[in-house]
Amino acid sequence: MLSLSLGIMAYNEETNIGPLLDSVLDQEFNKAFLKEIIVVVSGSTDSTEEIVRSFMANEKRIHLFVQPKREGKASAVNIFLANATGEILILESADTIPDKNTLDKLIAPFEDKNIGMTGAHPIPINSDNTFLGYAAHFLWYKHHQVSLISPKMGELVAFRNFVKEIPNDTPVDEASIEAIIISQGYRLCYVPDAIVFNKGPEKITDFLKQRRRIAFGHKYLLQTQNHKVGTYNPVRIMINLAIKKSEWWHIKKNIWTVGVIFLEILGRLLGNYDYYIGKKKHYIWDVALTTKKLS
Repeated sequence: MLSLSLGIMAYNEETNIGPLLDSVLDQEFNKAFLKEIIVVVSGSTDSTEEIVRSFMANEKRIHLFVQPKREGKASAVNIFLANATGEILILESADTIPDKNTLDKLIAPFEDKNIGMTGAHPIPINSDNTFLGYAAHFLWYKHHQVSLISPKMGELVAFRNFVKEIPNDTPVDEASIEAIIISQGYRLCYVPDAIVFNKGPEKITDFLKQRRRIAFGHKYLLQTQNHKVGTYNPVRIMINLAIKKSEWWHIKKNIWTVGVIFLEILGRLLGNYDYYIGKKKHYIWDVALTTKKLS
């Protein structure tokens, strides 16, 4: 059976770290076993660390590493990579919750020796009856449709344990791992029935924070690791999806679609400004607080 190491990188995640650990510990596996859960808490000022320690009292597989100062998620990921001992490594964003049996579905493709990395299917918990809720669903639907053709990893991923380090200043950690996996001749595999729940921003400022960072990160990745993710040219993809999803009789949603495309273009422009002019690296990013409470 395959041995699994699961890593969670956390900064001020007191609202979600408990439900996330409960969900991970409740997962069932057929052809693998969860050897360890490594939580890296970086510079938290809330009760994240205390909550993890309370779980450790009853669960020997949980190991905690604490960074006194926040140094960026990639730095925390590198602590996980340096200490994980499983054959397959799973990296889960601390502000997500995996659905029942998602992890077992995520690691099933590794029976094929050519598969180096798998990615789950993120679904927002937001209602799509508001503009930003609709925007979250629209963007992750884009992610899903693209990944069915050209896998794009994010939110919850699994990969073979040969990646020893990613650049400390990358703001797109999963994509940096993706680039390393492909460079070693392995294939990516998107697993659409491995569902992981996340939450989209509820404020336009938070939405732009995310899109700006991701735009910068994709430019950074292309320049430093010569890797282009499947959604690197998002505007064309979004327009195509808008046509496919168009409901000509639903005027409000068509207006919202135009609004989402506008915000994506703005986020892309801001990310490119940061890369070429502003020199803001985003590897320690401003937290989008409205994305943090899933329950």
